Amino acid sequence: MTGGEGGAAQRLMDEMGRLAETRDEVSVGDLVGVVGHRGFGPLFFAPALIAVSPLGAVPGVPTSCALLIVLVAVQILMNRGTIWMPPVLSRRSVPADRVSRAMDKARPAAAWMDRHFGRRLRALTTMPARLAAAAAVLALCLMVPPLELIPFAAAIPMAAVAVIGLAITAGDGILMLVGLGAAAAALITGWSMVISG
Repeated sequence: MTGGEGGAAQRLMDEMGRLAETRDEVSVGDLVGVVGHRGFGPLFFAPALIAVSPLGAVPGVPTSCALLIVLVAVQILMNRGTIWMPPVLSRRSVPADRVSRAMDKARPAAAWMDRHFGRRLRALTTMPARLAAAAAVLALCLMVPPLELIPFAAAIPMAAVAVIGLAITAGDGILMLVGLGAAAAALITGWSMVISG
C-alpha cells in the first residue's frame, strides 16, 4: 500500500491500508476507530466503498457494512456527537489482506474523486442537508440484505451511499445533489429487483 497526502478519499484509503498492515484481521470497531475521527461522512463512505469493492463479494460483508451505516445514519438523525457501536457488530472482522487488496484497487477511483470534487455549494452539506442524506441512506441500506441474494446487486445502493459519504467528507454540495439523485435511482432500481427477484 503506497502512502501519500492526496485528498479526502485518498487519505481514507491510506488510513485503512495502514490499519490492515498492522494486523491479521480488520474489525468494524477498528474501522470506526480509524476513520471516525474525521466525522460522519467517512463512516458512510468507507463501509460503502468496501461493499462495492471486490471485498463486497464475500457473503455477509455488504450487509455488515449496511448495518454499520444504518447505525451511523440513525445517530446523525438523533444529533449525537459521537458514534456508538454494539459489541456484536464492532467485533465482526474480515482478513486484513483482503482489506489491503480492496483499498489498492479502490485507490485510482479515490484519486479521480479527489481531483474532481470538493468545497462547492457547501450549504448543501450542512446539517439540514445531512439529515436528508441520512434518511436517504437509511432507505438505501434497508435494500442491501435482500439484494445480497443477487450477485453484486448490493453494490447498487451502496454506490449511492458512497457518493453521499464522499460529498459530506469533501464538503461538496454538487456531489451531494448527485448522490441524492443516485439514491433515488438506486431505490427505484433496487426495489424493482427485490420485488421481481
